[in-house]
Amino acid sequence: QVQLVESGGGLVQAGGSLRLSCTASGRTFRSYAMGWFRQAPGKEREFVAATRWTSTTYYADSVKGRFTISRDNAKNTVYLQMNSLKPEDTAVYYCVGDQRYIGFSDEYDYWGQGTQVTVSS
Repeated sequence: QVQLVESGGGLVQAGGSLRLSCTASGRTFRSYAMGWFRQAPGKEREFVAATRWTSTTYYADSVKGRFTISRDNAKNTVYLQMNSLKPEDTAVYYCVGDQRYIGFSDEYDYWGQGTQVTVSS
């Protein structure tokens, strides 16, 4: 069983930056695909970014060039660096993990509790 705990959310002005962190329990973190989803009020949950243990990365078109996903396997932690934030980035951000699946669908086995990101205009 893997538990995911996010941190780093908050309130930021448009154009600003935030870095989200997600720390995973368990010994097999290194082999897991890890990623981030988000859900804004009244909207469906959407894929943001993901990374394989090989460091291959995937991004939603809406965040390419602004967000960067990275991982530190020694710390069992995955990060989401968010730059040039826009009001439309406001959402609850969820960390996800899966031993096998990586992709744009919400088929990941493990989910964190979420952290709120609010971008003011």
